[in-house]
Amino acid sequence: MTVPKLANAELAVMERLWQKGAQTARLLREHLYPDAAKSMHGTIQRLLQRLEDKGFVHRDRDRAAHLFAPRVSREAYAAGRLEALADQVTGGSFVPLITHLVEERKLSDADMERLRRLLEDGS
Repeated sequence: MTVPKLANAELAVMERLWQKGAQTARLLREHLYPDAAKSMHGTIQRLLQRLEDKGFVHRDRDRAAHLFAPRVSREAYAAGRLEALADQVTGGSFVPLITHLVEERKLSDADMERLRRLLEDGS
């Protein structure tokens, strides 16, 4: 799955939408730029338009204040970015990544057990 990389500001908007669900541009501005002037509203609008153009958000135009909701889940975005990283760095192999996580003890016992079950079920 090819998933475009998001700029930091776009990712901040998506993080809020993933956490809270559908939001208006005003609510996003108030959360992301709490001390900023209203001029940041245009910035949020441009970010939302870019995210909509990329297919990351859906705009509900049925209300006076449009609602923006995530169209791509956090998990789908992460998976796509990991695939792109694996393609770029290791020729598409996830073995070095998984090996590193295991060797450096970056996985919890629950994560390790889940991997074990996945490997056993996939055989």
